[in-house]
Amino acid sequence: MIMAKEKMLKFTNIVQETPDKRETDRRRGDFHEIYKEYINAKAQEQSSRCSQCGVPFCQVHCPLHNNIPDWLKLTAEGRLKEAYELSQNTNNMPEVCGRICPQDRLCEGNCVIEQSGHGTVTIGSVEKYITETAWKEGWIKPIKIKNEKRQSIGIIGAGPAGLACAEELRKSGFKVTIYDRYDRPGGLLIYGIPNFKLEKHVVERRTKLLKDSGIIFKQNFEVGNNSSLKQLKEKHDAILIATGVYKPREIDLPGNNLGNIFPAMDFLTASNRKGLGDNVKMFDDGTLNAEGKDVIVIGGGDTAMDCVRTAVRQKAKSVKCLYRRDKENMPGSAREVNNAEEEGVKFIWLSSPKEFLGNSFVESVNIDKMILGKPDASGRKKPEIQKGSEFKIKTDLVIKALGFDPEDIPKLFGEYDLQVSRWGTIRIDLKTMQTNINGVFAAGDIVRGASLVVWAIRDGRDAAKQIEIFLKDKEKLNQIEKVA
Repeated sequence: MIMAKEKMLKFTNIVQETPDKRETDRRRGDFHEIYKEYINAKAQEQSSRCSQCGVPFCQVHCPLHNNIPDWLKLTAEGRLKEAYELSQNTNNMPEVCGRICPQDRLCEGNCVIEQSGHGTVTIGSVEKYITETAWKEGWIKPIKIKNEKRQSIGIIGAGPAGLACAEELRKSGFKVTIYDRYDRPGGLLIYGIPNFKLEKHVVERRTKLLKDSGIIFKQNFEVGNNSSLKQLKEKHDAILIATGVYKPREIDLPGNNLGNIFPAMDFLTASNRKGLGDNVKMFDDGTLNAEGKDVIVIGGGDTAMDCVRTAVRQKAKSVKCLYRRDKENMPGSAREVNNAEEEGVKFIWLSSPKEFLGNSFVESVNIDKMILGKPDASGRKKPEIQKGSEFKIKTDLVIKALGFDPEDIPKLFGEYDLQVSRWGTIRIDLKTMQTNINGVFAAGDIVRGASLVVWAIRDGRDAAKQIEIFLKDKEKLNQIEKVA
């Protein structure tokens, strides 16, 4: 018997190739995505490098537990429709995750052949290719409901957790309404992440699909203003709170009240809105526009990388990033740091702002040099001020990218009985994902704190399962009461 030719395990004779990047000078001048797409032959070739591990660590370290080895094998065999179907079974937004997931910290960073020195399988790029092919071929269709259920769910927040939960509940036949305070659905995907990582048509295409599936979106809707949580609860059979966390984390330093010092989200939202064609007063008058300015970004996470790379594209005179630890201890994606360095961003490692100087507006920043001491509770070496190391850097614009905290949801929603943790995140039963208020659930960053989009999708999917169990039990109870 003649055995079929083996399509996989080609990592020993096929080298890793990522999709080509656009030339640095060209990508610095616009907000288009920097990575080109694979052609079909290249996607098949790179997928064939997968070693088909008995224990797939890529899958284990994916928050969604995507069946990565199997859809890589299907891609290598040219069975792209099947590959997409398998991919979307566990992921509501594979085209988003393929673009913005920090694969170097998750699936690709734990790839077995990466550990053996052969270079990781380019999982994210293949995932993006599979899904974009699915859109082009018309394989992605709106959800069709044969028998719609009478029960309805209200979801507060149109970010990745809310969208994922809504889609899963709609598949099960429930009526779903999403309430969101912004004018467009997508949350962080629309207003927080720059186009060069995630072009907005990708998000708009996905949210249109959900609208075409019968999910109702109510934009410019603020819970606590347009309606209380109690009123929404009376309207729906269950509620999910998936608001995310948007309150900027502050640093209490002298001069913090000077002009031209802004939180990261103010800067990124202004840029994204301008890209979407909105009139943005503070951008148009130059306040939130980096053009011609010496820009300093404080922080070392992915949001900081988004800010420095946005400033470059706005034609800043110079862009510097201050981070209190060294490059090896940065929390953000190493890939994003490298992209920023290629684009001309200067990183000042082991540095921490001490004071903002200026009259009405910031003119310079006093900075302390740091040294790394003993590990702290997180396991990372604790930065300590190096005495007598102070130096000054001129600046016209300071962007603080220090992370995000939850807003005061009980106060905002007019529901003071809603329990929160000491960090302000909503407290839930970890098994049922229900808050202390019956029928009110919570998921995403508002529960776990600022995290990754892929974790928000996972939480949204898990919440949908628990809400469905709750509603089935509720329906059974109603039937018993009717009989009685």
